[in-house]
Amino acid sequence: MPRPSAPTADQITQATTTLAQVKDFLRTDPPAADALPLLAPLLDENTGVPMLLGDILRAAARVISPQATGPQADEIREIIDGLREAAQEITDWHVLHWDIQRLNRHTPDHPGQPAQA
Repeated sequence: MPRPSAPTADQITQATTTLAQVKDFLRTDPPAADALPLLAPLLDENTGVPMLLGDILRAAARVISPQATGPQADEIREIIDGLREAAQEITDWHVLHWDIQRLNRHTPDHPGQPAQA
């Protein structure tokens, strides 16, 4: 498999801008039928934000690990440990995927409709 190219800073900014847009939209208190379709891909158990961010933090720790030499080694190791701990905590939130699925069963498809039984 060929090595993937690095995203640009603009692509990362676009991704975080999109997440901020979702946050701003959800703060307007939209109907659940409008919000849940946005949350489902964000919290997907395999490709959602918790899994991706956890993988990114673990990969960052691996990249930084060889730098843990010399006079700053202890401080760098603390940073690496922090990245790994955060990765595990964030990845644990993938279980929210199941909560979104459960909410979908109790939320109408369109505002004003009764929820499915």
